[in-house]
Amino acid sequence: MKYTAIFGAACAATALLSGTTTLSADELKFAHVYEVSHPLHAAALEAARLFEERTDGRHTIEVFPASSLGKEDALNEGLSLGTVDIIYTGSGFAGSSYGPAAMTDFPFTLRNLKHWEAYFDSDLFVEVAQGYADATGGNEITSVSYYGSRHVTANKPVLSPADMKNLKIRVPNAPAYVLFPKATGANPTPMAFSEVYLALQQGVVDAQENPLTTIQAKRFYEVQSDISLTGHITNSIFTVVSSVRLARLSDEDQAILDGVLDETALQATVAITKAEGELVQWFRDQGINVHEVDRAPFIEVVAPALTSGELPFSPELYQALQDLPDAD
Repeated sequence: MKYTAIFGAACAATALLSGTTTLSADELKFAHVYEVSHPLHAAALEAARLFEERTDGRHTIEVFPASSLGKEDALNEGLSLGTVDIIYTGSGFAGSSYGPAAMTDFPFTLRNLKHWEAYFDSDLFVEVAQGYADATGGNEITSVSYYGSRHVTANKPVLSPADMKNLKIRVPNAPAYVLFPKATGANPTPMAFSEVYLALQQGVVDAQENPLTTIQAKRFYEVQSDISLTGHITNSIFTVVSSVRLARLSDEDQAILDGVLDETALQATVAITKAEGELVQWFRDQGINVHEVDRAPFIEVVAPALTSGELPFSPELYQALQDLPDAD
């Protein structure tokens, strides 16, 4: 399966494989940690609508946004337990089950959006996705969405590695996100997504890092004065379906679900890509200081760790990723 096609046509929504019927009409639970204003939530709602429509009401999907069924680590656990059926999860969190799945969530492993697209359309990623399925008892990465390029927010500019020194910065609770602040002398502080706004407001942490769409959706700009465009991680969100749920669907309905999730993952990718092109000016219009950043000094500081052999992916896998093209 090809996972992305940002500027191409969406995958066909339905593939009728066999005449098998579903066991019963039921409801699937689709849980994630993103705010209702985020493009990923809109895509999840559209997936719910399309799945019910294309299964002629045999199945419905209820969407649970904004950590309402738990934090991201709990959702990953629930997927394996069968308490949730579909989740969005970052590749860094997927890496807790299968290390190589996290590779592109490590800083500067992807050069640009074209490189991101090349990877997720490659046989290399198909192998990684199969490794994840094997490690999780069959949980399937059906689709991948572009989540955005991560940037640092703080109450000061962050223009060089020296500006990161001793900065107490919130990061997600996954190893991929700790490397960048550690390499630059900051103090990484793992914290649940739902707790970040208050922690910034109260000064529990000095800074955080996220894509522009998330900074807007979570309103972090209300409690941080500066956005520095470090672009240190190119993020991906996996749509993952529980093996427990897949076993309860007919071949026909599995194919419909895969098609719907591919289609709506593309919807989210297009929306996020478009928003990134507009948000720098939007933040400036809100009075936020947005700083262009020379990424080269940051890349130089981080580079030795990426080939150290101490990360959850091999230097050979990393080199295979680097060998993929980043232009048409």
